[in-house]
Formats: sequence, C-alpha cells, structure tokens
Amino acid sequence: MRLDVIVPTYNRQDLLPLSLNSLFAAEIPAGLEVSVTVVDNNSTDGTRQVIESLKPRFGDRLQYCFEQQQGRSHALNAGINATSGELVGIIDDDEEVDRNWINAAFEAFTTKDLDFIGGPYIPHWSVTPPDWLPREYGGVVGWVDGGDKEVPFDRNYPGILMGGNVVLKRSILEKVGLYTTWLGRTDKGLLTGEDEELYGRLLASGAKGMYLPQMMIYHHIPPERLTKSYFRRWCFWRGVSLGLLDRTRRLPVPYLFGIPRWHYRKAFQGLLSTMRHVVVKSQNPAQAFAAELGVWDWLGLVYGRHFRKANELVTGK
Repeated sequence: MRLDVIVPTYNRQDLLPLSLNSLFAAEIPAGLEVSVTVVDNNSTDGTRQVIESLKPRFGDRLQYCFEQQQGRSHALNAGINATSGELVGIIDDDEEVDRNWINAAFEAFTTKDLDFIGGPYIPHWSVTPPDWLPREYGGVVGWVDGGDKEVPFDRNYPGILMGGNVVLKRSILEKVGLYTTWLGRTDKGLLTGEDEELYGRLLASGAKGMYLPQMMIYHHIPPERLTKSYFRRWCFWRGVSLGLLDRTRRLPVPYLFGIPRWHYRKAFQGLLSTMRHVVVKSQNPAQAFAAELGVWDWLGLVYGRHFRKANELVTGK
C-alpha cells in the first residue's frame, strides 16, 4: 500500500521544514510506502530552495509540485493529480504530525472498512492565548478536538472533516470528485468552505469515515491570528462561504429570505448578548466575544447568499 501525503504551501519557508521533518520522523509500518509531495502555490519566498535543500536528505520520498493558480483548493487538486498512491493524506504547512500519525492511518485502513479518516488538531501556541478566545470558536485558529474516542463521521458528528488532518482513499476521491475551487482560501479572502463542501459529498455518497483521536497533528498558531480583528474577519468569511454553498444545495430546515431560519435566532441572541455586555462589563470575556462572533457569522452568510458575486460554478449560469 502507498500513502501520498500532500502539503500545500504558500510563503511558509520557515515552518515548512518542521512539517516535513515530522512526516519523515513518523513511524512507518511494514507494508506501507510513504511519499510526501509539497505543492508550492506560487510562493514568492524561498520555498523552492527549502525543498531543494532537503532533497539530498529525503531523496525520492520528497517531491516538489508547482501550482500557479492561487488558492488552497487548486493546490490540493494539483497534488492529488500529481500522485498515484491508494491513500491520499493532507496536512497544512504550519502543522507537525505525531510520530504515530502514519501508523494510525495504516491500521485504520487495514483493519476497518473506511473511506476517509481524520483526527484532532493540538494547538502549538506561539504566545499565551487571550482570555477572550471562545473554545467553541477554536476552529478559527485550527484548534479542533473531537474527543478521546473513535467516532464515525456521520450526520451526528458535531463538526466536519477538516482538510488539514485527513487521509482518504483515492478511490473515494475518484468517485465524489476533488476539492471545489470556487471555495477555499485565496489571496483575495478567507473563504473556508471547501472542506465542508467535500465532506457533504462524501456523506451523500455513502462513504464511511472515522474520527481517530490517536491521529494527532500539532498546529502552529502565530500571534497575528490571536487578535479579535482576525476572528471577526474569519467568521465573516466563513459565513460568506456558507452563503455561497447554500446557493448550490438546500438544507432540510426551514428558510426565511433564503437563509436557514435558525441563523436569525442565533444572530439575534448574539446581538442582544453583545449589547448587554457593552452596557454591563462581562465577567466572562470569552462568552461575550462568542456572542459577537455569532453576529459576524450571520452578516457573512447574508452577504454570501445574496450579494457576493459568484462564478458560474456557483450560480449554475
């Protein structure tokens, strides 16, 4: 069996070696061949030179791929198309895998009937996290923990399959298709919906997935992401992503003016809570900020659903 790990990267020459070193330091079980492909998404720093400097050490196990079209989805698809292994793994360029990451993936696919797996994101804080950071919004900075038990990825799972810690069978990608390129982060904005869109297609196809707590990655969180302005911007663009996605599929819930009705209730409660915290200083800054972020989610959703210009892949025109 062969596992091809895809690492999309853009201007992270300092962190990228940490990611690659962790992959090559991970334990590899007998019966598995592992290759790592770095997809340079049009970087302007020394990314290519970093890869070239590591080639003598890692040889053919390390491959370089260049993708000029800006966007994480474009980079991921380029890496998937450039490889051929039965398993496709994906991590981000600011992550390090646990030494057991590859072992856990191999055991899952050889002992269980699965099409895809994912695991937790353990934060590697560059500075002490602020007291206003709401735990329920940890996904903004890539702090994701689905618990300490193996559970299926299905309609009851309280999250989605995040694309920075995932291994999929190539056969399931051939069945459902690759990442949607009109969603996902680019140099123009923080769209974040490509993982959710693919996850929806996986579930709709009947694919079987499992959350594995032992499949850990360690995510570097820089200080510039630990600001309220970043959280507000991320939540707004996450809302825009969901609004765009909702143009292509309708959820089985009541709608009001083209938006799921429960979003209005959440936004209204968040607005009232935010106003209350302004008048009376909150003793729980994380709770207060979470209420405000719910409003930013809703604003982005309205903008994405009704006002954001979208290409023909979204509109169908």
